[in-house]
Amino acid sequence: MREAEVIARLRRIATDPAARSLLDDVAVLDNLVITHDSIAQGAHFLPFDPPASVGWKLVTVNLSDLAAKGATPAGALLSLTLAGDSEWEDEFLGGVEAACESYGLPLIGGDTIALPAGAPRVLGLTAIGRAGPKVPGRDGGRPGDSLWVVGILGDGAAGLEQLLADPAAQGPMVDVYRRPIPQLEAGRTIAPHANAMMDVSDGLLLDSARMAGASGCAIELELDRLPLSMAFVAERGDTLDSRLFAATGGDDYALLAALPARLDPATLSLPQGTRMERIGSLAKGEPLLSLSWRGEPVQLPEKLGFEHSGDQYRGLPDPPVADRS
Repeated sequence: MREAEVIARLRRIATDPAARSLLDDVAVLDNLVITHDSIAQGAHFLPFDPPASVGWKLVTVNLSDLAAKGATPAGALLSLTLAGDSEWEDEFLGGVEAACESYGLPLIGGDTIALPAGAPRVLGLTAIGRAGPKVPGRDGGRPGDSLWVVGILGDGAAGLEQLLADPAAQGPMVDVYRRPIPQLEAGRTIAPHANAMMDVSDGLLLDSARMAGASGCAIELELDRLPLSMAFVAERGDTLDSRLFAATGGDDYALLAALPARLDPATLSLPQGTRMERIGSLAKGEPLLSLSWRGEPVQLPEKLGFEHSGDQYRGLPDPPVADRS
């Protein structure tokens, strides 16, 4: 089963209002925002990635979901699989500890199990946040809203590609892939004003399509407006192909926000250095995605991003970049 099919089946079970009909990355229970992400060796991290970076990534991809809801970190539960490599596990826990300390996330419990010999590691974390005045979902976008990205696109996927070509690769994009930075403060600032907001983890196009579907709106994206880093442009150029790569690669952990057109984000007290770009708009119509490049329409690529499927572990060519939807 593909991920969308599994989620559709789970909706028959997850009927409590806290589940938000599984249309969001989080549950909202009383005043708590709750999310769970798992990362698997070969899908979210490479066997030769430094264990401390794996621990950091596990924490921060969960915090990215809290950031997209304007939540303040309150606690975490860790699911740790033991493979009998004490040095790896100690360094991994050092990365978890560093991320928790950096973002004020107390570790309050969890579970450990032993893996069979040779099994790939699958690690999980449940992050709990305190809700702010508004917890925007994916489903609140309105026709006429402007669509904004907070952060940079493409660096994580480009860093992964560098590592697949050369396991000894280094540089800023490798660092972004291995040690993402959640947009927590920016998320808390933007959330009260957002009609819809989510993090970008499986690829901008796929996540935008999910917002369009949940909000019942068409989304028009301008590829020439995507925020790219200087390192990305130096490595891959600034072409339509490079921008489609950035829009579909995943592992960005930027924020995607539908804001009222009248709102000027420059009037918000965003953290210094925050990059925020208007990349498109929402419109009336079927919840479809349309693309343009320098004012000309662009056909949607066959693959919008990463969607989990059991087939990816049967030798089919899905890229090893993902987060939960």
